[in-house]
Amino acid sequence: MKITIVAGARPNFMKIAPIVRAVENAMSQGKNISYRLVYTGTKEDSSIDASLFSDLHICEPHSYLNVNSNNATLLASGIMVAFDKELTENPAHVVLVVDDLTATMSCAIVAKKQGVKVAHLVAGTRSFDLNMPKEINRMISDGLSDYLFTASITANRNLNQTGTEEAHVYHVGNILIDNIRYHCKRFIKPIWFDTLNITNKNYLLLTLNRRVLLNDTHTIKALLETIIKEANGCPIIAPVHNYVREAIIHTGISAPNLYLLPPQGYLSFGYLMSNAKGVITDSGNIAEETTFLGVPCITLNDYAEHPETWRIGTNELVGENTEQLAKAINKLIAGEWKKGELPERWDGRTAERIVQILLG
Repeated sequence: MKITIVAGARPNFMKIAPIVRAVENAMSQGKNISYRLVYTGTKEDSSIDASLFSDLHICEPHSYLNVNSNNATLLASGIMVAFDKELTENPAHVVLVVDDLTATMSCAIVAKKQGVKVAHLVAGTRSFDLNMPKEINRMISDGLSDYLFTASITANRNLNQTGTEEAHVYHVGNILIDNIRYHCKRFIKPIWFDTLNITNKNYLLLTLNRRVLLNDTHTIKALLETIIKEANGCPIIAPVHNYVREAIIHTGISAPNLYLLPPQGYLSFGYLMSNAKGVITDSGNIAEETTFLGVPCITLNDYAEHPETWRIGTNELVGENTEQLAKAINKLIAGEWKKGELPERWDGRTAERIVQILLG
């Protein structure tokens, strides 16, 4: 069986890496399976560096489609044309797509047009908001898929409500947990950690990425002011990309306990996340990882791809409400955060289940 695995952005590789390792393990056991890793972007993409692949213990992509555009329609059409050529020249039995990007949807369409089976990893997530472009991507990708790999019973329920055949739906667990479990003993303390005079469990980790939020200067300023005030001098470590740094600087916000740092490698960021007193983020992926690590997490959103993170995990949604954010930080700083539990099958064996299912 030949599998083409598609990544459309850096976060996809965190979910693809366990699949790659599981396939390679099956190959070493003589199983009839192989893979080809395709990245829809360019090799020069600043978010994709060589350390990412060495950190994740996977090889670099076999193919780069070299498609990039800020226009979603142009991006989709460019990826479809390039991936059609890629799949024609390198036939596969299954195309595995990840998450809910434009690349996810585009490659699923091309595969189906070529008569190739589609496997969607992290299927069944829904916001039920059709104004979100990602929601369209999810619905189309799920609708075309022959294998729908879900992380939770909630996702299964979402698919069931849309009339998806149960025989195509597989509750395999959360693939991100495979990576955290595999790498947690390899996390690396950043070289600057001690120079900032911070200690484990005595700092807040802040991550921001959502452009809609960052483009709203008034809101992001109010949220940052609240975080700084309620942190009450506790160090706030914020590894950010340049566009995030610029958005923060544009607000005029600064504080002696707010450290704006460059983006960190996977293993260094894992160290920061696992040793933080708490995390404040707008990322669903981080909310999932902190649930596994047992680290308090405050999400600056009123929606989570996996509701389990706040229903039984360590996550709490505060949206963009400064009052709710202040209450949550106070509770965190006071050490009164909920303990949290692990959702079913968030056990680090998701990739094994997926490979077994694909092998039949």
